[in-house]
Amino acid sequence: MNPKPLAQVTLIALLIFGCLLVLYPFLAAVLFAAVICVTTWPLYVRLHRLLRGRDTLSGLLMTLLLIVVLIAPTLLLSKGLSDAAHLFANTVAPWFQDSADGLSGRLGNLPYVGPQLAEYWQQLSDNREEVQKLLQAAYEPSRRLVLSGISVVGNGILQLALVIFISFFLYRDGAFISRQLREAASRLGGALGEELLQLSRGTVTGVMIGIVGTALAQALVALIGFAIAGVPGALLLAIAVFFLSMIPVGPPLIWGGAAFWLYSQGETGWAVFMVIYGLAIISSVDNFVKPILISRSASLPILLIALGVFGGILAFGFIGIFLGPTLLALAHTLFLRWLRTQDTVDTA
Repeated sequence: MNPKPLAQVTLIALLIFGCLLVLYPFLAAVLFAAVICVTTWPLYVRLHRLLRGRDTLSGLLMTLLLIVVLIAPTLLLSKGLSDAAHLFANTVAPWFQDSADGLSGRLGNLPYVGPQLAEYWQQLSDNREEVQKLLQAAYEPSRRLVLSGISVVGNGILQLALVIFISFFLYRDGAFISRQLREAASRLGGALGEELLQLSRGTVTGVMIGIVGTALAQALVALIGFAIAGVPGALLLAIAVFFLSMIPVGPPLIWGGAAFWLYSQGETGWAVFMVIYGLAIISSVDNFVKPILISRSASLPILLIALGVFGGILAFGFIGIFLGPTLLALAHTLFLRWLRTQDTVDTA
């Protein structure tokens, strides 16, 4: 037995493993940058023609556009979250500085659960040891939640910065990379390989348009609703809706909080309007816009979108919101394509 082929295969396998090991910390950022570049490639081609084929300048301008679209809103949202935390602390602090009877009266005015909370607080106020135990039990989870939120936002900004940095080179060398991918697909799978490569591009584009387009639509209608109801920081809340709309239960957290704030300010009518508007308009946009947008290039069940979002966050962090559903959609589409191919072969 000639050991030379075995040694060659072993060396190639070790080389591939070493490359994956080196690129693993940046794998999510590279994949997400590739998804962004594939989705926005038609825009880059138009810009490239206007600049008379200047690859570097075209890539630089597209990178600056990504900074405006991705980094700026994220920084604005993080600043808004910090301001909201201070506002929440200043709002809640007088409650705990109030007397037990005064705080009990405040809690009693809350709808539905107010009397039960007031009675529970009155019992706690009569026993300082119970109050101390309650505060100690709540302190550590609250601290971890705040630190986790800060870590997620900070990590998200760093990941997006890395994605934009990688995107510049993908834009600049995109034509060359595309030719290499087509040649590799042709050598590996022939006509089927080229067809699957084109199918992958259509799936990625369709899912990204569906997810981002739906998020943008929900953010716009949410901005209108917040402005009508007179909720402060309407633009910031709309940006939060844009990001949280990737999560199925995300937007109700924002418009529900706005409705509660309106109620706490004595604006019961506007609070009711916010709830109705949120249920009928903001949260309903997802049911109409997303299927239309995604169905233009790809069909993805809602369950896979939800699993892709949550699983993507766990696997890749912040950018997993976009990357998770896209990867599942690609796998789902290729699987269906394989089933159709097998049915054709069996029939023949």
